[in-house]
Amino acid sequence: MLRTNLRYDNGTIVVTGMTHVPFASADPRTGGMRAQALYYRNIVEFLKQSEIVCDDYVLELIPSPNILIDNKKVHLTLREYQQKALDNWVKVGKRGCVVLPTGAGKTIIGVRAIEIVNSASIVIVPTIDLMDQWTSVISKYFPDTKVGNLGGGIDDIEPITVSTYDSAYLRASVLGNKFALMIFDEVHHLAAPGYRTIAEQFASPFRLGLTATIEREDALHKDFPKLVGGVVFQAYSSELAKNKHLAPYEIERRQIDMLPEELEEYNKNFVTYQICLKKIGLKMQYAGSFRRLIMMSGRSKAAREAILARNKAMDIALNSRAKIEELKNILTEYRGQKTILFTQHNKLVYDISDEFLIPFITHKSSKQERQDALSGFREGRYNVIVTSKVLDEGVDVPDAELGIILSGTGSSREYIQRLGRLLRPKPDSNRKAKLIEIISSGTREIGTSAKRKMALSKMNRNKKEINEIVN
Repeated sequence: MLRTNLRYDNGTIVVTGMTHVPFASADPRTGGMRAQALYYRNIVEFLKQSEIVCDDYVLELIPSPNILIDNKKVHLTLREYQQKALDNWVKVGKRGCVVLPTGAGKTIIGVRAIEIVNSASIVIVPTIDLMDQWTSVISKYFPDTKVGNLGGGIDDIEPITVSTYDSAYLRASVLGNKFALMIFDEVHHLAAPGYRTIAEQFASPFRLGLTATIEREDALHKDFPKLVGGVVFQAYSSELAKNKHLAPYEIERRQIDMLPEELEEYNKNFVTYQICLKKIGLKMQYAGSFRRLIMMSGRSKAAREAILARNKAMDIALNSRAKIEELKNILTEYRGQKTILFTQHNKLVYDISDEFLIPFITHKSSKQERQDALSGFREGRYNVIVTSKVLDEGVDVPDAELGIILSGTGSSREYIQRLGRLLRPKPDSNRKAKLIEIISSGTREIGTSAKRKMALSKMNRNKKEINEIVN
């Protein structure tokens, strides 16, 4: 009878005693085969199906007591859609991604997944803030289990460990056989060329991805079925709001005319941009055309001039003084409502903060400044805060009723994340959240807004493919 041996080695699985194993290649160092740790589960399944005896020394899990929620100490009840997401995940072998809007309780799904697997688990998050938030929630539901952290200067590995993506990337080859379950929060980050090696070097047989927006503009989300598992459940803001799980919402788009001098300067730069494009023979009509322009700018003066002129024009449109005036009207109209202002660049954040005496949060804000602004907003000391991109994800934002986008990109992720900041259920279940976009008319910002509208259309697309996976 055939017999083989499996062991873990720096992010890989070493297979000896076999001349052929799927996903593995010949390894002259051992005389056997070697595969990425990612394929550990596939290799084990192949050996079982082939009735090959296997001495498996791969997993050396961190010892853990029963990781169970004590409902006498803390009660956890899942909503219907959360339970359906978990049921689907279990049905396909405890691998896959769950896509839910911000505020829909993805963390609770992760907590229950840890209990289901009941073994050493690692949660991987993009920011220190999220590391702290997950640690707090997990400690609440598993008070008798040690929770460790990896990141922000902390290196504490426990039966349940919460790590940043950066720290997991650095330690993947060492920790890759220590955890049965991996949970990737904001899983869309995982497909990046560096971070994907986390999934590749871990042998963890069980994997759960959580996000509000799984699609990436570079299309690398197509690799998630291999890295984590396919999408097993997806729900949208509109349907959860309909069932009172999230606040109902409405979106308003206000087009404003730039000041005459701003419009003149915008048109001058945009004409320069078009002339330069014509000189180099580049039409901006296909995906990747702007990237092509950037590549050309290294050797073409006209391409460099085109980029500078385009950026100047967009800067004028995004930061128009007329937007400040319209913002003044909106804040008067909605006086007293808890409001978050979103911008593309920090310059506009600082201008708004100075003019309206509004606390701001940017990537340059210290942890203390950020905590003061958010706690003040939560407690009602501040009714309005202004931010650039730092609140789009990775920060637990207190409830807000009104969001105002003064500038942004056409990214569906950015737009859906910003909308999600308003959707936590309100005390008055019939009260709608509102998102207002302020757009400079007669500029390319109209097209940017149109891309964002397309994002909402995608949110309501047919979920037939997902249902087919789990049925």
